[in-house]
Amino acid sequence: MSDKVAVLVAGSWGTALASVLASNHSEVRIWTRSADQAEEINRRHSNEHYLPGILLPDNLIATTDMGAAVSGVEAVVIVAPSSAMRQVSRDLKAFWKPDMLCVHATKGFETESMKRMSTVISEELGCPEGQIVVLSGPSHAEEVVRHCPTTVVVASQDETAAFRAQSLFNNNDFRVYTNRDLVGVELAGALKNIIALGAGLSDGLGFGDNAKAALLTRGLAEISRVGVGLGANPLTFAGLAGIGDLVVTATSRHSRNWRAGSLLGQGKPLDEVLESMGMVVEGIRTTQAAYALSQQMNVQMPITVQIYQVLFQNKSPRSAVEALMGRDPKAEMETMSQETWEQWYT
Repeated sequence: MSDKVAVLVAGSWGTALASVLASNHSEVRIWTRSADQAEEINRRHSNEHYLPGILLPDNLIATTDMGAAVSGVEAVVIVAPSSAMRQVSRDLKAFWKPDMLCVHATKGFETESMKRMSTVISEELGCPEGQIVVLSGPSHAEEVVRHCPTTVVVASQDETAAFRAQSLFNNNDFRVYTNRDLVGVELAGALKNIIALGAGLSDGLGFGDNAKAALLTRGLAEISRVGVGLGANPLTFAGLAGIGDLVVTATSRHSRNWRAGSLLGQGKPLDEVLESMGMVVEGIRTTQAAYALSQQMNVQMPITVQIYQVLFQNKSPRSAVEALMGRDPKAEMETMSQETWEQWYT
C-alpha cells in the first residue's frame, strides 16, 4: 500500500490536516489553485494567509496539478469549502481510482440542493456514499497545526473505510475515534456552525454566559431534532461531533463563525463582516440551507429561523433574541418523541 496521501485544498483546515498526515506518512501532497500559495508552501514551508507563524513539515508538497497530487496515493482528503465541493469533486473524477480511500472534512451543505457533502462527492465521483468517510469533531486548525492534543471522529457506513481513516490520521497528538453514523456526524458538524453564529451574536450584544449556555443547550436540541428526523443516531449528538464540536466552535476566539456572529452583534453589516474575515464562514451558507430544510421537513428550528432573519432579512440581533425569549413556554423534554427517548435510554 502507498504511503502517500493527497489533500484538496490548502485552506487553514486542509493545511492543518495535511500537517497531521505528514507526521504519519512519507509524503503528503496538497493541491491548490494558487501558484503563489504552492510556491510559498514548497519554498518557505508556510501558509501565512491561513496559518500565520507556522512552519510546515518538509514532506508536505504543494502543487497546482490535481493529477500529480493524487497519482499513486492511498487516500484523498477533500477539505474544499462547501460552495466548491461539487466542482472539486468533479475535477477529481478524471484521476479517481476505486481503491482510493475518500475522506472529507468539510462542515456544511450544498445550499442550492441542501445535500450533505458526502452525497455531493458520491454523485460526482460515482462511488457509493456509504464508502465515503467524514472527519469531524472539536478541532481548530490553529491548535491542530501546533500539535495541541485533539480528538476527532471519523464516520462511515463502511467499517473498513472508517478503520482505514482512523489509521491514516491517528497519532499521539491527534486521537481518532470511529463511528458508523455518517449522517449524524455530517449534520452535527454542519448545523453547529449556525449555533456558533448565534453564540457570537449573544456575546457581541454583551448578554453574558447565562444566555450563551442556554443558546448552546437549546441549539443542541435543535440539531438533534433535525438529525433524528433524517435518520441519525441521537447518541451522535452527545459525542465529539455533536456537543464537542458545538462547544469549541461556539466559545473560541479561533472560530470564524463565532467571530462573525460577534461582529454582527456589535452592529456591523454582514458584507463588512465577511470582508473583514478574509476566509469562508460556513455558518452563513449553512443557515440558508438549514432554514430551507426546516421548512421542507416541517421541523421546528427557532434559533436557525432567527439567525436566518438577522443574516438575510435585516432583523436586528437584539430583536432576534427577544423573539426567542418571547416564545410560548414549553416543557424542556417535550422536544423529544417517545421513540427518541427509547433510543436514548434502552
